[in-house]
Amino acid sequence: MTTSKKELIALQFPFFEDRYEENLQTLLSLIDKSPKESVVVAPELCLTNFSFSKMEKAAAFCKTAKPEILKRSKDRVISLTITEKIDGNYYNSAKIFYRGKELHTQPKVKLFSFGEEDKYFTPGNPEKIQIVEIDGLRYAILICFEIRFIDLWLRIQGADIIMIPALWGKLRKEQLEAITKSMAILNQAFVVVADSANDDMAKSSGIITPFGKTYRNDDARYISHLADLKEIKKMRRYMDIGLT
Repeated sequence: MTTSKKELIALQFPFFEDRYEENLQTLLSLIDKSPKESVVVAPELCLTNFSFSKMEKAAAFCKTAKPEILKRSKDRVISLTITEKIDGNYYNSAKIFYRGKELHTQPKVKLFSFGEEDKYFTPGNPEKIQIVEIDGLRYAILICFEIRFIDLWLRIQGADIIMIPALWGKLRKEQLEAITKSMAILNQAFVVVADSANDDMAKSSGIITPFGKTYRNDDARYISHLADLKEIKKMRRYMDIGLT
């Protein structure tokens, strides 16, 4: 690790199918608040929401918006998901941007059938779910519904920072909080979860430490925590479960 401290930021704001440009400007303004070398996680599909009735338009907008996000990744790690069209199929693709480049892409594997995602999106390949090393830190992503699947937890075991872009409904709010806290404790890692602030969403965005301490704020659009990265090694040495 190049530093023992890292600012972790979860964004939490409302976004809508018919306000693509407004969604983008909100996202960019919140990213611009973040300090250099921070880690910023935005909610799932925060540029377009699901937009099932206009997938072509959503994918096209995400493509044109990507350069603006890449600019802001020059000196920070940014993660979110976008609608992407590849070979005629639509994917809900998680991205990691850093140093002005797309370092990692990971289409959502577990589509939420209750929300009819499986009718519009093509599932991704589980092999794409992997740990990505950046400046000596190991990052991983699970997208919303995917955090319910233990086999996917195993694919990211050993990550230092787990990023979770989400569109998680408020009826299952307690489950989101319980699962993400358990993920931090069992993986002895920092977890950054970013959920939508739409009225029907759980919110519950925030940062959870390897010790299980939570920093959440349902009333904030920008939730930050200056993480002491030494906590990762400290916890893994103190409670050795094979992740050292």
